[in-house]
Amino acid sequence: MSNNFERLTATMPVIPGVRVVGYLTFIGAGVIAMTTLFTSLFGGTVLLFDKNWGLMRETLSSPLPRIHIIIGIGLSAMTKSFIQATVIMVFGLLLGVQFFEGYTVTQILVSLIGIMLFIGTFSLGFLFLSAAIAITMESPEGMQAVITLLTMPFFFTSNALYPANSFPPVLRALSTVNPLTHLVSGIRYFAIGSEFSSIGLRYTYTQGEVIVSFLALLAFAGIMFLIARWRFTRVTVT
Repeated sequence: MSNNFERLTATMPVIPGVRVVGYLTFIGAGVIAMTTLFTSLFGGTVLLFDKNWGLMRETLSSPLPRIHIIIGIGLSAMTKSFIQATVIMVFGLLLGVQFFEGYTVTQILVSLIGIMLFIGTFSLGFLFLSAAIAITMESPEGMQAVITLLTMPFFFTSNALYPANSFPPVLRALSTVNPLTHLVSGIRYFAIGSEFSSIGLRYTYTQGEVIVSFLALLAFAGIMFLIARWRFTRVTVT
């Protein structure tokens, strides 16, 4: 798919003074975000198995506050997301993805911290959502159906593969409130730069927009945490 886009955009005029990156670089951030989304949404499945196998009953009967269970599961998924994102970035660089091109060592370190902050906040939000679903569901099949139903709309209404500005109005509106869009924008800002051109279009990310995206992810994670906490305080495991 990347090679096809490269051939289609090879004849497009280059915008003067703007860095041009290939489509592989453009979707590199989307691949990282997609992996984080899937890992986080399926991360709560362990709670469902613990509940069905009786392990959750033992945990809930202990003096351990239930909120600690939620936080522990969230930190576990966040760690997995960090590892996966690092592996994808390394392999992407080996394949020719133009991440951190022209950056100094200090800029690379700052960018990596920024990317991990976005990934960590995003993964916590979706893991809390997954945990709330898992503690509510009774069967793995039902859990898988709900998660699968959620993943595709989140993924295809984001800017992971294509620019959101080219979407129809309805999809564009959904994209602006999609947490995955904010994650992809943050990754592109830190990994590619604040201004670049790809597939014949110009992209500009200001610091204000990136801060708004991060605050949106924080708000999403906070809301999902409250929902997960509410479900855990009311669950009864027999």
